[in-house]
Amino acid sequence: MSCFETFQAYALRSIGIGERLLPRSDFTLCDQFVLIGSGLIWNVYFGAIAIFTGFFFANALAVAKNSHKRWLRAPANGFIFVFRGSPLFIQFFFAYFVFLSLKSVSPIFDPLSAAWLGALIVLFLNTSAYSAEIFYGALRSIPKGDLEAADAYGLSGWSRFRRVIWPTMMRLAWPAYTNEAIFLFHATTLVYFSGFPAWRQKGDALYYANYFADKTFNPFVPYPILAFYFILLTLAIIAVFGMINTRLNRHMPQELRRKIRVRPQLMR
Repeated sequence: MSCFETFQAYALRSIGIGERLLPRSDFTLCDQFVLIGSGLIWNVYFGAIAIFTGFFFANALAVAKNSHKRWLRAPANGFIFVFRGSPLFIQFFFAYFVFLSLKSVSPIFDPLSAAWLGALIVLFLNTSAYSAEIFYGALRSIPKGDLEAADAYGLSGWSRFRRVIWPTMMRLAWPAYTNEAIFLFHATTLVYFSGFPAWRQKGDALYYANYFADKTFNPFVPYPILAFYFILLTLAIIAVFGMINTRLNRHMPQELRRKIRVRPQLMR
């Protein structure tokens, strides 16, 4: 099978399009690049949806944590503490156990035991907690002069938050939030190594890399390929978030603009 034929057969296999059976022997470099790249579709799906939805929930959590009303502040603090205080890997296991229990109650909960929804919910909750802490820190760091300027212009309530507080919070938090987005995409590799099973051998990039490593007894080919794909994905995230960061700081003098610096986290 030529490399082009391999691409046609396996490029979309991870989402159920193409050959159903995985190659069993005589693995070529093309096989490994194509199948690991196919699995990356799931990593992008998990990361993109969790980041997009978690962004809005994290903003709400940060505002609630900063509230003077205890009935808002206490639940937000508790939520953030639980999801930041426990390992993501354990959260996957615990959530899968809970979802299986719900599945036995009613068929309506069946999708929760599938990775496409159940694991996505866990990632959404996890990144919301970490992002909320980032946004809360930025919210507390807003210069007093900005708030006094808003008061001087007669802004209050929603107008004050929308025109002054929220844009400043985003500008201050965005470099750290970019690192959270990068780490979340890396954390998506835990999905199929936790409680959530791969259906019909349709997993993410790490799932296929592990498959080739087990079959060939040589991890020094599939895992570097996996790392290569994630480096490309990280560069894409930095580019997209960098453009947003430039937009957020467009009014600032060049020397005062906050630049994005990637600080990889070894442990969550």
